[in-house]
Amino acid sequence: MLAVASVARAQASSAPPHAADSTAGASGSLALYGVALVSRADPAMFGRAYTEGYLAQPMVMARGTALRGQLEGVLTIDFEGLTLVRGQLTPGAYGEGYVDRRHPHTYLHEAVLVGRGAFGSTTVSLAAGKGFVAFGTDDPMTRPFAAYPVNHHLAQILERYVVTAAVRRGRIAIEASLFNGDEPLSPGAPPDADRFGDSWSARGTAGLGAGVELQASYAFVTSPELVTGGLDQHKWSGAARLERDTGPIRYALVEWAWTDAVLGDVSTNRFSSLLAEGSTDVRGVTASVRYENTTRPEEQRLLDPFRTSRSPTDLSVIGVTRWQTLTSAATLSRPLGIVLVAPFVEVAWSRPTQAVRPSAFVPKEFYGTSSIWMLSAGFRFGLGRVHHRMGRYGVAAFDGEQPTRTTHGGH
Repeated sequence: MLAVASVARAQASSAPPHAADSTAGASGSLALYGVALVSRADPAMFGRAYTEGYLAQPMVMARGTALRGQLEGVLTIDFEGLTLVRGQLTPGAYGEGYVDRRHPHTYLHEAVLVGRGAFGSTTVSLAAGKGFVAFGTDDPMTRPFAAYPVNHHLAQILERYVVTAAVRRGRIAIEASLFNGDEPLSPGAPPDADRFGDSWSARGTAGLGAGVELQASYAFVTSPELVTGGLDQHKWSGAARLERDTGPIRYALVEWAWTDAVLGDVSTNRFSSLLAEGSTDVRGVTASVRYENTTRPEEQRLLDPFRTSRSPTDLSVIGVTRWQTLTSAATLSRPLGIVLVAPFVEVAWSRPTQAVRPSAFVPKEFYGTSSIWMLSAGFRFGLGRVHHRMGRYGVAAFDGEQPTRTTHGGH
């Protein structure tokens, strides 16, 4: 994804920071984006390799400002409910009833209205709608890999009805969110409005200059899987992030995330993650590498071994698997003005092992091996100024001071 960052910077260089905020009238942007790819996982299960093709992340993105930037709207429509019904083959991925496949996101990915104000050198904002909670790191869609990390459900909370208040002074921002705890039931299903406000989060971010930022956050999520009687979650996240135009390292992220599943005051399981990734540009090619060490819950699989029940009758898991994954990617950008065409190739090696013994789920028996390889190849394509980072709104958007620029091949 970082392969098109130079294009973004070139486009952004003709306008001052927050150029959209400097005009009296309304302004906005519209973009299309998608990833066409073929992936092969060997093995995907029981010693059998799977080769599949997809149109992933097909999106329409819009952003607009009015009243000299004091009012902003963010809209992202995601069509994965049509193109990724079976999910995207990704060993280790889980969530929302999918396992070893990345689930499709909801059609209405984001629809958020943001108001801004200032009190001297202190700026404030209030965001409301459906979108990202003030917790954790950026959506993996905006990062340099086609495959999502295993920790997606540990490190981000998204597609909720959410209200987020933020205050920023200089390079320090603090946010707090109220939201509904339930996860999406399907791409077309709205969140449960009756549950709005049953969960909350807080996040602090410090920009250290030279493209470096630190964040720490906490969230309490009420029963994400079951309407009543389910396990609640205590979630923590900490991360250091770097992004700059020059130097041997153009982008880097190190994050820690962990989630405690609790029943009342009793902790039933802890799931943790350590992830480090980075990118550099070499003669027009963006080379990226990621290491991840994440534990995930194992639940009883259905007749389709890539699916689990969305309404489990037993609150316990049948095992905990530790996924250690090393991923490398190379991306070549072919920008033509506002048109993006970025071919890429990505290779991942994973080693799933039992994190808790004994357990009813033994990775080596299920997959038929102690290591899994995945090869993906394809191209990202886009038209227009796609969103740079996703997961922050208003004055908390530490986004290189250019919130609508074209970016890493993500949005």
